[in-house]
Amino acid sequence: MKLPEMKPLTPRQIVAELDKYIIGQSKAKRSVAIALRNRWRRQQVPEELRDEIAPKNIIMIGPTGVGKTEIARRLARLANSPFLKIEASKFTEVGYVGRDVESMIRDLTHLAVDMVKSEEKTKVEEKARQQAEERLLDLLLPTRRSIPEEEPGARDTRERFRQMLREGKLEERVVELEVPQRSQAPMVEIFSAAGMEEVQSNIQEMLSSMFPGRRKRRQVKVKEARLLLEQEAAGKLIDMDKVVSLAISRVEQSGIIFLDEIDKVAAKGGGGGSGPDVSREGVQRDLLPIVEGTSVHTKYGIVRTDHILFIASGAFHVAKPSDLLPELQGRFPIRVELDSLDRKDFARILTEPENALVTQYMALLATEDIKLVFEPEAIEEIARIAFEVNERTENIGARRLHTVMEKLVEEISFEAPDVAPKEVRITASYVNEKLQEITKNEDLSRFIL
Repeated sequence: MKLPEMKPLTPRQIVAELDKYIIGQSKAKRSVAIALRNRWRRQQVPEELRDEIAPKNIIMIGPTGVGKTEIARRLARLANSPFLKIEASKFTEVGYVGRDVESMIRDLTHLAVDMVKSEEKTKVEEKARQQAEERLLDLLLPTRRSIPEEEPGARDTRERFRQMLREGKLEERVVELEVPQRSQAPMVEIFSAAGMEEVQSNIQEMLSSMFPGRRKRRQVKVKEARLLLEQEAAGKLIDMDKVVSLAISRVEQSGIIFLDEIDKVAAKGGGGGSGPDVSREGVQRDLLPIVEGTSVHTKYGIVRTDHILFIASGAFHVAKPSDLLPELQGRFPIRVELDSLDRKDFARILTEPENALVTQYMALLATEDIKLVFEPEAIEEIARIAFEVNERTENIGARRLHTVMEKLVEEISFEAPDVAPKEVRITASYVNEKLQEITKNEDLSRFIL
């Protein structure tokens, strides 16, 4: 099935969109922009050649907190693609207890089904609302069956009630409604080796169908009944076969899987090993067919992985990309090294992106009628402190800004409801006063920040 054509953003436009949320890392942005544009290009080539063009998977190399995950997540949003972030270290080799690598394809398919279902729900929203309104009127006017609908009096009464319903005058009226009762099918839990999650899901689904859901009568207010009836109507209007078909097509043609901590499954120093290294190599061998292209059985049907885009990332402090299996390395032809963040980057991250931390805190406290004003010198001071704490303790990149900011506004956040309305100016001296003790005391900063 051919996908609905996505908006063909040029690589330059993709980078511009990523720049709104991520500071720096221009090399990584260029690489993912080209990879995304190639998705669209592939859809334009003749069909016989289309299947031959494999996605150019990417390995991002860089310390934590420099934007690797955020780049991949924003890319997926731009393409309206099913996106799954998963840590490679969570997988275990087949035969061991834990998650098998095929589970990520099943998870991605489930996400895609939910995504398409939500889109289809939006399309039938209006029709579902109209059907729910008619059902509500039937419940509010139970005598309708004994009075011919053609009678002017009956029609006038119905229209009058419709008007009152739309004006919200009947929201508190109680109606009796039939609602589905929770299935009484017994829960079955399977404790077994990797690969059994799908079996457990299928068994539970089979048992549910053997114990058909009952319906019970409930008295609910009109405002609650409307929601229940709209959901029920939308569910009946959605063609689930079409949803599943579209979802599988979307996974196969535009799915993105972000494999974090790929370095954790690389055998240190390369070559054969024993103990944990053998298991790591086993995970790589299990990953290989998924990345190369294989068919995975899911509860929705068979999903081919040939054209899913894989973006792997890792710090590679101990292992190196060359420590991965040669066959797996060959499936990640694009390698991008991300830069560490400095003080200037931190200051920009605080203020420039559309979702900047300073903007977030200002909006949060504005809900309590507190106007936060950050002076430029205060921003510089916050960036300096975050950078220095990273240097002295664990370097967690831009994530350090979250911990520093939370500590900085802790008192304001606590007092806000009691002192509003108020304007609070965050100056450099205020930042020093709140954070000086922590930055001086290394043990304390390790504990708190």
